[in-house]
Amino acid sequence: MSTPLAHPQSESSSELASKVQQLTDSVTATQAALERSQNELEELRSQLASLRQQIADFHAATTNDSSASDLAAAVESIREQQSLQETQIATHEQAKVESESKYPLKLSGLILLNGFVNTTQVDDPSAPTIVIPGSGSTGLSVRQTVLGVDARGPRLFNAQSRADLRTDFYGNGSNASGVYSNSGGILRFRTAHAALDWDHTSVFFSLDRTILAPNTPTSLTAVAVPSLGWSGNLWSWNPQVGVTQDVSLPGSSRFRFQGAVIDAANPPQVYSASPAAAQGINRPATSEMSRWPGIESRIAVVKGIENSGLQIGVGALYIPHRSLGGTKYSSWGATADYKVPLPGRVEFSGSTYYGQALGGLGGGAYKDYVFSYSPTGGYVYRALDAMGGWAQFSEHASERLEFNVAFGTDQVPASQLRPFAGDPASYYLNQTRNRTYTANVIYRPSTYLMFSTEYRHIQSSPVFEYTMTGDVIGIATGYRF
Repeated sequence: MSTPLAHPQSESSSELASKVQQLTDSVTATQAALERSQNELEELRSQLASLRQQIADFHAATTNDSSASDLAAAVESIREQQSLQETQIATHEQAKVESESKYPLKLSGLILLNGFVNTTQVDDPSAPTIVIPGSGSTGLSVRQTVLGVDARGPRLFNAQSRADLRTDFYGNGSNASGVYSNSGGILRFRTAHAALDWDHTSVFFSLDRTILAPNTPTSLTAVAVPSLGWSGNLWSWNPQVGVTQDVSLPGSSRFRFQGAVIDAANPPQVYSASPAAAQGINRPATSEMSRWPGIESRIAVVKGIENSGLQIGVGALYIPHRSLGGTKYSSWGATADYKVPLPGRVEFSGSTYYGQALGGLGGGAYKDYVFSYSPTGGYVYRALDAMGGWAQFSEHASERLEFNVAFGTDQVPASQLRPFAGDPASYYLNQTRNRTYTANVIYRPSTYLMFSTEYRHIQSSPVFEYTMTGDVIGIATGYRF
């Protein structure tokens, strides 16, 4: 009896069905996993959308209150820029000032009306620097108005030439013509510059403040004598010839090296009170009588924009002198200056100095030296040490509004001055220390209009008298053109 053979086709169909079933189960499981992943993804998306909505609601809640004011400020800023552009376009359309050289020449200036209230007597009612015994004063002045000319000339030795000068009406002799008027004034030469400018080098001559004190406090009521003059600000204008060299550093920083020769003027204390002066003879300054020029130098680190970036510098000065009596002495000094931008549109600036015989630069309590008659014959001279400085905080609350607070001090040692002190009425000669505190607000409703109010507190200390104090309240209205 034979055994029947298995059918090969039946076995193959069975195996195929088993594999199809396994594949179906696997696909079903995969689909279930995908559905779970899809559900989780949809849930995450829903949570993310909810979180975004919460953030948006929070941001809207915090900005809705200020959005209206920000929009109004932006619209006003656009209007001001448009007004400025229209003015500039109109200026370009006007006929230009023509000079004989045919090179560009620009007239500029500041028409300035100052009002003042002095609670005590001061040395100059409209531009006070010290307090003296007496009653106060109130008045108005336009003599601090400034006129200027700026010029650009040809290129020379591959350098751009330029020049400028500034004048005001604060010269002496407002009533010299015999007219009874408190608005008169003689045109006074303030500052002047001429320079050849290369990319990193500048050669110049100027009548201006010393290169050792490039910063000055901000004020619209103290223009004829810059703010904190004779209270720590070495402001006086002297002829100088010099050179500036910049050396680039990584980024926007650079080293600045400056050197110059200087012809220092005499301080306001009249040393020429002599028979020659009585005869109308104009005597040379004590620095000129030495027949040698003074020298000054400054090294600084400058970063960013020229007039508003970081600047920190140190300097030194030496000027030989010969007094009217023939005694030789020297002015010397060391200085430090700084201008530091701070967060919140705030700037901290100022300078300090220490030296000897700095009256010709605007320090030293109005004098370089003192003298007295010797019982043995002749005169005894003493050059006075000088020290001082000033500091200012400025805040630009907006493009139109500015706040400034400053303090300055200047003094000579009382021990050096006391043996030579004379007539109590000689206020400058007997002055040993002068301090000024000041605060002002400047508002510019447009590019060319400006208004300011300022408070000053002055403390003046004669060597043999008590310290005298006085307050100055000033207002200023200016139109710049």
